[in-house]
Parts: sequence; C-alpha cells; structure tokens
Amino acid sequence: MNDSHQRVYAAIAAIPRGRVASYGAIAARAGLPGRARLVGRLLGEVPEGMVLPWYRVLRSSGHIAMPPGSRGFREQSRLLRAEGVEVKNGRVPLSRFGLNGDLDHALWGMPDA
Repeated sequence: MNDSHQRVYAAIAAIPRGRVASYGAIAARAGLPGRARLVGRLLGEVPEGMVLPWYRVLRSSGHIAMPPGSRGFREQSRLLRAEGVEVKNGRVPLSRFGLNGDLDHALWGMPDA
C-alpha cells in the first residue's frame, strides 16, 4: 500500500464517533485535495482485516452515496443513528455532525439545510 493510500485510511479511521466527513474532506486531510473520488475508490478496496468507520464518510451535501433503499444505504443509516447522528431522507446535517460542524455553527450561525 502506498503512502497516499495509508494517509486516506488514517484520515477515515480518525473520524470520531458521532461525526461524519465528506469524501473531499477526507482527501484534504490526507494531503490530497481534490481527490474525493480516490477516497471513494479506496473505501471499496479496503485491505482484508482493516476495520474502518466507512459509514462516517458521506457526499459533500451530507447525503449517503449509496442508492436509497439499498442494503448498504440501510446499514449506513443504521450505524450512523446508533452513534447518535441524525439521518433524515438519507442526509446528515453537516453543520451539526460534520468534523467542524459545531465550530462553524458557533462562529457563523449556519442554519441546518
């Protein structure tokens, strides 16, 4: 596994319980800005035996990337809710549950979309 892949996996592993991050945010944290698609690809290629909180990674809109109603969609929703993350119509309000959600909300008073 090359260094950039290791950094992506480390960034995903670092998402705390009850928080989510977008594919793009993970790429940026791994030092690979603009490589959101790489993050998505790597999530589909997690090495055997590696356990990651894959379900904490969402689209930049806060939506679950899997097709609504699919088994993966239901599982991701279930796992997020089990951690206290609000999922409504397949979307998580990033202003509250994103890695920097509380800080952004406190500083800018961003409404939940």
